[in-house]
Amino acid sequence: MRRPVWLIAAIVLLGLWAWSQRTDRNAVPSPPPAPSEAVAVRDGAARVPAPAEQARYPAFLPREAHDVLARIARGGPYAYRQDGGVFQNRERRLPRQPRGYYREYTVDTPGSDDRGARRLITGGGIAGESPPVEYWYSDDHYRSFRRFAWPTGDAPP
Repeated sequence: MRRPVWLIAAIVLLGLWAWSQRTDRNAVPSPPPAPSEAVAVRDGAARVPAPAEQARYPAFLPREAHDVLARIARGGPYAYRQDGGVFQNRERRLPRQPRGYYREYTVDTPGSDDRGARRLITGGGIAGESPPVEYWYSDDHYRSFRRFAWPTGDAPP
């Protein structure tokens, strides 16, 4: 019995898609950052905490985002292969910037079987050289964003 080529192609594509959605199971989890108070701004330049100052996270950020911010500050490793990739801002909900300015990171959603809808978006900075200058959070897969900033000084924890 001869199988249709499209069926075999569909099975292969489904397998590749499932493989691409898995998390990096070899990543070593980092200790969670210290809890903190909320600090959020709507507009203006991003601010970051001084080295001696403990980071304060905005109240709207879920606990899982704290670990992602710490990983961003360290340059990884990230839980998903898409993390650190270019966010294209196709919906134009963030201010216009040149391609490559924004980067996206997954914020785990407890109980979700996939990446979920929560994302952190960073803007500016150069990977490995300088930290991001803007931080945005979306809990509805890019339908809305909340900008937040660090108090003053250096990079997030």
